[in-house]
Formats: sequence, structure tokens, C-alpha cells
Amino acid sequence: MPQLAFSRRAVLRGLGAAGLSAGLAGCGVPAAYVPEGRRRGPDRSADERSVAFSNWPLYIDTDEDDEESRPTLDAFSERTGIEVRYSEEINDNDEFFGKVSPALMNHQATGHDLVVVSDWMAARFVHLGWAQKMDRSTQANVARHLDPQLRSPAFDEGRLHTVPWQSGITGIAYNRKALGREIRSVKDLWQPDLAGKVTLFSGLDESFALLMQGNGVDVTSWSESDFHRMCDQVEDMVRRKHIRRFTGNDYTSDLSKGDVLACQAYSGDAVQLRADNPDIEFVVPEEGAELWAESLLVPNLARHKANAEALVDHYYDPVVAAELAAAVNYVCPVPAAREVLAASPDKGTAALAEHPLIFPDEAMRKRLAVARDISSAERPSFAKRWNAIVGL
Repeated sequence: MPQLAFSRRAVLRGLGAAGLSAGLAGCGVPAAYVPEGRRRGPDRSADERSVAFSNWPLYIDTDEDDEESRPTLDAFSERTGIEVRYSEEINDNDEFFGKVSPALMNHQATGHDLVVVSDWMAARFVHLGWAQKMDRSTQANVARHLDPQLRSPAFDEGRLHTVPWQSGITGIAYNRKALGREIRSVKDLWQPDLAGKVTLFSGLDESFALLMQGNGVDVTSWSESDFHRMCDQVEDMVRRKHIRRFTGNDYTSDLSKGDVLACQAYSGDAVQLRADNPDIEFVVPEEGAELWAESLLVPNLARHKANAEALVDHYYDPVVAAELAAAVNYVCPVPAAREVLAASPDKGTAALAEHPLIFPDEAMRKRLAVARDISSAERPSFAKRWNAIVGL
């Protein structure tokens, strides 16, 4: 189970990526948007049998006896003859964006063929025209096996430019034994017995959807008034000192140590938390929870686009997807991988096929929604208000 120094759904600082293009326009710098016809460069895939793939640390399967060996990548190279230059260089969405944005803004290659970024950052790439459209005619596995609930997010309708790497749920984790009651609703977080024992995510993009869902909001089409009503509530809870603090991925240690009794949490972390302490529960609230994905995309002018697309399709083979899901324990974006895991002779591996946080059942799925992203017009004022509440 990944244990990261930084949350992969990292804290948004300042205006973030969307504020960048607005700021540039105000300074007289040419618009950063790149139209579809100018995104593709010469593809050297046929002559250069390689692909540069950048991902987050500890977000792929490894060999138990050799942590430098990644079986699913090795299998791809053996089958296709394409060498994968794999790099675990993405520790923070904004940091990575800052690294590659000068090149993309100036219509230059970044040296990356395939990258994984959080869905809200993928939205920035798509809206700026910095992600190439993938050739789905060469990706039969993607076309056949991609989870229907993830096929058409608002930021990339039809999934033309992105494909989920892994998915997850933002819900609530809590210590059932220490609290002495169940949590079934977001509203349960605000009960007096949890005063000073609750944490929320500090990142705007990580926090807002679940909190709005607690108000009965349809997060696929939320409004500005929904946002400010949510902020008013959180601001009031901060004023009352009900919220202990706002966190990144370090919420896991707070909950494990007993410093907090309930918190916003990611489903993938909850799998490990519960394995370490059976008293810790993860709940998808009655009002619903956010289903998110972290996305694969091919940046503009990538030298090996076809090779990158072949690698993406490799991970949508249910056998490969099952191997990855067994290693990382997030929501698998390939539902057909469930049957592969169920057929495993290893009882522990087979049991993963029934794990609701890896393969949510239909009842849980009905309470999951993919939130619409924050637009570039909304972000400056929304981020300013949220960061003031959080103390960023």
C-alpha cells in the first residue's frame, strides 16, 4: 500500500495552475492555449522503441525480491520490445506543473511521453490544450474495459485526452471503537463529541466535493452559492475550534495515533489503515462521496506518442490491471480485473475481488459522483476564500 511523503491529491497553493494563464494574459504574455492542430510533433515511436513514463512514487507494482523491478512494465517491454524509461518524479501536482509549463507554453517538448497527474490538474492540461488526443483505434482494451462511471468527466468529455491510471473515493475514516458510535453522514462530523477531533483536507480540490455533498448538493453541477454555503459552514467550525487542523496525507498518522477520531480520507489509504487497526472504518456517507481518478495523459510534442498509447492500453488488459490493483489497493478503473483476481489460487489475492474499496458494488456506486472541476474563472476567488479559512 503506498505511503507517500506528499498526498498525490496535493494541496493547492495560491491560484494554482489555472491562475497561471490568467496572470500571463494580464502581463501581456501571449495566451498559453495550444489548439489541437499544433499539439502533435514528429512521432519517433517506430524508430525509437522507447517511452518516457513519469509517475508518483510507490504507485506501481514491484517485485517483492527486487524493488527496482516492476513486473507489469517488464511484461510490456518483453511483449512489445519497447523500453520504458520509468521515473517516480511527480511528488506534487503544482510542482510538476511548474516544471513542464515553460516548455509547453512556448510550444517545446517536455521530454515526457506519458505522465500521471490528479484529475483536477489533468483538467488544467486539457483546458490549456497541453494534452494530446489519444488514438483510441489503437487502444482496444481502453475502449472495452474502462469503467463506465469514469468515461466522460466534465473536464474531458468522452475521455479523448486522458485515461484513468487509478481511481479512488474521498470519504470519511473514523475510529469506531474510540468514538463509540457509527458515522453515516457528513453531518455526523459536526456532532459535539467530535469537537477538536476532526480533520479536513487542506487542498481545495480535495475537500470541496464531499463537504458539498453533505449539504445535499449534486456535485456534478454545483454552483457558486453552493461553494460559499460550504465555506460558511467550515469557517464556523474553525471559529468554534471543532476542526483540529487541515491536513495533507499526514491525516493517516493523526488517526492512527488517536489524535483525531474522524477525518476526510482516501479509500486507498483506508485499506491499509484498517489492516493496521480493525477499529478504523471507512464510510461513503449517505449523501454520497466523490469518485476521482488520477489520469494518464500524453503532453504536447511527445516524441513517442504511439508507444505511450500502447503502454496505456497495456494497463487496461484486465490481467495487468488486476496485478496493479493488487499492489496499490485503489479503486480499479477496469471492472473486468475483478474476475481475474477472484480466480487467483492465492486466498488473499482472491479476497481483493470482494473488497468494496477496490471494486465498489452497485449500492455504493449509486452514492458516488464525479464532481465538476473548478473553472479557471472561478478559481482565483474560490482559492482565495478557501486558503484564508485553511490558513494557507
